[in-house]
Amino acid sequence: MNWALEVLTLAVGDVDKSLKFYTDQVGFSLDVDYHPQDGYRVVQLTPPGSACSVQLGTGLTDAAPGSARTTYLVVTDLEAARGELAGRGVPVGDFRHKANLADWQGDWAPGLDADRRDYASAFDFADPDGNTWVVQEIGYRA
Repeated sequence: MNWALEVLTLAVGDVDKSLKFYTDQVGFSLDVDYHPQDGYRVVQLTPPGSACSVQLGTGLTDAAPGSARTTYLVVTDLEAARGELAGRGVPVGDFRHKANLADWQGDWAPGLDADRRDYASAFDFADPDGNTWVVQEIGYRA
């Protein structure tokens, strides 16, 4: 049996502000904006090329806005991804890489991994509510 991750739910304080951030700045596609009654709204967004979507809205979760931490996005070119987000006004963190990939103990060093190895390099950003994302590089080809 296959188990597929379909949707992650993010708690946000202002749905319209978050919708604008994720579509205009991060580049996610809007799939659904469903608001059948007061107190209930589902906005579903999908990152380009992803099989998993993100939902935000009203009446979806009792989690505190901004409580999602270290949700990963994977890209094939970390420099291009960071440049794209920064160019759209997203405050992005610095590149970092695993200090010792062979025996990684959770320690990071500044910059990109010199060999651009899979899973070795990353940067962070946060949405307006403080939900944090890690963008990690896999499959880089010079």
